[in-house]
Amino acid sequence: MKQLNINTPIYICEEQLLENNLKILKRVKDQSGVKILLALKGFAMYSTFKLVSKYLDGASASGLHEALLANEYFKKEIHTYSPAFKESEVEEIIKISDHIVFNSFKQWQKFKSQTKDISCGLRVNPNISTVLNDIYNPCSIYSRLGVIKSEFDPNLLDGIDGLHFHTLCEQNVDALESTLEVIENQFGKYISKMKWINFGGGHHITRSDYDVDRLINVIKKFKSKYNNIEIYLEPGEAIGWQVGTLVSSVLDIVYNGMDIVILDISAEAHMPDTLAMPYRVDVRGAAKVGEKRYTYRLAGNTCLAGDIIGDYSFDTPLKVGDKIIFEDQIHYSFVKSTTFNGIALPSLGILKKNNQLDIIKEFGYIDYKDRLS
Repeated sequence: MKQLNINTPIYICEEQLLENNLKILKRVKDQSGVKILLALKGFAMYSTFKLVSKYLDGASASGLHEALLANEYFKKEIHTYSPAFKESEVEEIIKISDHIVFNSFKQWQKFKSQTKDISCGLRVNPNISTVLNDIYNPCSIYSRLGVIKSEFDPNLLDGIDGLHFHTLCEQNVDALESTLEVIENQFGKYISKMKWINFGGGHHITRSDYDVDRLINVIKKFKSKYNNIEIYLEPGEAIGWQVGTLVSSVLDIVYNGMDIVILDISAEAHMPDTLAMPYRVDVRGAAKVGEKRYTYRLAGNTCLAGDIIGDYSFDTPLKVGDKIIFEDQIHYSFVKSTTFNGIALPSLGILKKNNQLDIIKEFGYIDYKDRLS
């Protein structure tokens, strides 16, 4: 990667790594009978959808715009869920979606009369917390996401074909098993009346330590228990997991008690989860402080004082113009990127299997200006 002549900043998706993930997901599909959807909220590089759609069954959308993207570029099943739908958008969502999932009985009753030609579902919240960080926990206290057991009214299920839940974030199959136990205790008698159930996202299926065979068995057991019910998974991160990088360049190095590297990217604008979670992103060729000879603080090129990526050590001194490569920055990064402070959006590229780098899209002033008025 460092040998390529790259104008930075740029997100680069590696086609071979993406396909490796898709092959793992296909094995789960083939051996369990589950259907797998691409969650666009986590990975929406539509220039890869021709490849992704060869392996997956469709896409899950979080509202009208994602549904439109799936309809234009994915062209398979579209499942749309939103915490609340707007009256001005529902008609178009229903027209292009195969499933629509409502977050409450109030929303279901409000739009029920418009849903005659679409399969409708209801999101439930089992109130089981397996996610440590509340910002990513769909079942945290006072969560707005899904109907809890005490608010569940079986008298209003007429017309509902399926149930949807989402409780996980970057977790293994054991977390799914504990969730399913609670789901069955709370809603099992209704599941048997449904045509489908959606296990949501957060399944880290393509991570090296994920127990894929155990997931396959869990799905098969659940299907056999509930009349071969159709089961959906909708991972986003598992599809984009470790398939690409964010490449940046050193603009300057300043000293204030330590050497601070200013890059042509921003944690705030381009890698927001490093601040929100927070987490330490891997840097190619770098290590923790003290493990290598030269230590630097990597920082973004905005006026935000806290635009700090982290402290890293390197074998050799850094200099202006060096490329810094941040690993695993394709999922939940460029979909969240902004033009905060007028900083440029990174370009989007695909490293093909033949090692040719295709620049798919570049951004400039007009992209910044058009978001303003």
